Amino acid sequence: MIVSLIVAMDERGGIGYHGALPWRLSADLKRFKELTLGHHLIVGRKTFESIGRPLPGRQMIVITRNPGYQAEGVTITHSIEAALRMARNRGETEAFVGGGAEVYSETVDLADRIYLTQVHAKVDSDAYFPELDMGCWRLEHSSEHEADTKNQYPVTFTTLARNHIVDRDGKETNHEHHKDMS
Repeated sequence: MIVSLIVAMDERGGIGYHGALPWRLSADLKRFKELTLGHHLIVGRKTFESIGRPLPGRQMIVITRNPGYQAEGVTITHSIEAALRMARNRGETEAFVGGGAEVYSETVDLADRIYLTQVHAKVDSDAYFPELDMGCWRLEHSSEHEADTKNQYPVTFTTLARNHIVDRDGKETNHEHHKDMS
């Protein structure tokens, strides 16, 4: 199963402000929907509550530390590992991680792909995407979208794939696993 992060961030890595997206970007929301439709979408509780409802056409898994937390129309779990295992056991081919900041921090080293919307602006933010080691990633796709009446800022849509390397036994592995093999 491919583990993909999907995120929009500004030039300083900002992804949210007061529990909401700090911009209005119709093209980004359209891309998010197109990519995640038909897949598992894993989010933290605060992100789920900011969305306000289960997103149609996706199997949402909400991660929370609160053992009593309940929400209708989603699956609740208490760890990233449990969420990924659940998606894998359900036959998922590509699970999407949709935030927030803490969930991204816990999954960035597990990710195979990042669908990044780089917002060409500096906005007020209080939640940030973790810093990426760009040596671990390669550019697969990039396209520009200008600001217009439905998109507050110009953006670049980028797809990054984790660099895979071959280990001593000839098996392909990702960068993080290779570091543990010494």
